[in-house]
Amino acid sequence: KVGPMGLAAKKVGDDIMKNTKAWKGLKITVKLTVKNRQAAVSVLPSASSLLIKALKEPPRDRKKVKNIKHDGNIPLEDVIDIARTMWPSSMAKTLALCTKEILGTANSIGCRVNGEDPTDIQEQIQNG
Repeated sequence: KVGPMGLAAKKVGDDIMKNTKAWKGLKITVKLTVKNRQAAVSVLPSASSLLIKALKEPPRDRKKVKNIKHDGNIPLEDVIDIARTMWPSSMAKTLALCTKEILGTANSIGCRVNGEDPTDIQEQIQNG
C-alpha cells in the first residue's frame, strides 16, 4: 500500500514494470525504498529465478502454462556466477557452500548442470 505514504500507485506500478522487464514471465521480489516521497525500485532475484533465466527459456504466461518442467542444462560456471550473486543474502559462510545451495535449487527445479545430476556435483564439492 503506497497511498498512505503519499505516493501515486500508478507511478509506482509503472516504475516496477520498467525495472522488471528483463524478468518477464518469472516471479521476482521487488524492494521499494521510499525517501522524500520518491519510490526507488530495486529487483531482488531469487536463486530459482536466476537459474531459470540462465536456462534461457522463452517467457511464459503463468496463468495459462502450469507445472512446467525446466529440463535444460546449465554450465557450472553459470551456477558459480549465480552463487556469487546470491552469496551476500545467503547464510552460507563460503562460496562453495553457497554453490551447493544453488545446486540444490537446480535439483529442485529439475535442470542439469554440465550434463550431470546436481546432487553428484554437490558430492564432488563435499569431497573436495
